[in-house]
This record gives sequence, C-alpha cells and structure tokens, in this order.
Amino acid sequence: MNSEIYIGLGSNLESPRQQVQDAIKELRAHPAIFNLHASSLYQSKPLGPSAGPSIGPSEQPDYINAVVQIATSLAPQQLLFELQQIENLHQRKREIRWGPRTLDLDILLWHQQIINTPTLNIPHLEVCNRDFVLIPLYELNRNLHIPTYGPIETLVRTLEPHSLKKLIP
Repeated sequence: MNSEIYIGLGSNLESPRQQVQDAIKELRAHPAIFNLHASSLYQSKPLGPSAGPSIGPSEQPDYINAVVQIATSLAPQQLLFELQQIENLHQRKREIRWGPRTLDLDILLWHQQIINTPTLNIPHLEVCNRDFVLIPLYELNRNLHIPTYGPIETLVRTLEPHSLKKLIP
C-alpha cells in the first residue's frame, strides 16, 4: 500500500467550500482509502491552461481548493475511477475545459512514480504551475520531491506572486 498519494480538490459552483469539505469526508469514508491528511482550504482565482489564454469562461466565481494525502490499496487507474464517481455524485459536468465545476478531483502525485497514459498523467501535468496546488502540497509535506520537477520547497520559492488566500476554518 502506498502512502504518498496526493489528490487535488477544487470547486467554484454550488457552495464550493461545502463541496470540497464533503468530498474530503467522502474520501475519508472510502473503504480503500486510509490515513487521509487534508491541507487547509484556499481561495483562488479561476485560470486556464498555463501555456496559453484561458479557454474557460472569463467570468467565473473564485475556486476553493485543497490537497489531501492518502494511502490506498487501489491501483492508480482504479483510484481515478473512484474519484470520478465522487465527482459524479457532486453533479460534475465536463462541458467546458477549464470551465466552472461543482467538484474537480485530480491525482497529483503517486509516490515517486511517473505515469503517462491516455487517461492519467502523474505527476499531474500542471502540478508545478499552480499555486493552489503547490502551496497546499507544501503545507502537507515540506520535504516532498516531485518527480521530474524537484523539491517542493524550491518550486514554492519560485512561484510568481499570487492571489491565493488561505481560509480560516
């Protein structure tokens, strides 16, 4: 069983803070997920792909984001399926890339593995370009090393100034 698996959570529709908190509870209750540790919640501005202009609607509400660290007996593709089932419970619609969503769950890291399949990329392709991922990851594990990118401490230090806001519980 692997215990250095990190999942990113985000929502900007239908009570986003509650959506993320409920998803954390659902992950914690899953029979194949153990030892869940959650970061603080953060508020972030919506964005599109880091390599180009925003593709999603330009007028979106802010997101609520978090990262959880878990252990699981599931294989990566099985965990992806389970995360998509949780997204579906939250009425996730996949109509517009980088568009608003009730819940987004992404596998960010799977120990030190590199996985590239048509349906799953680990580390997540945008993991090092997003402050709302790096800062919660750093909060959970200051000694984390992200395969092909390096130490999280270095990555956090080189972040552009951001508008990320840590939320008070």
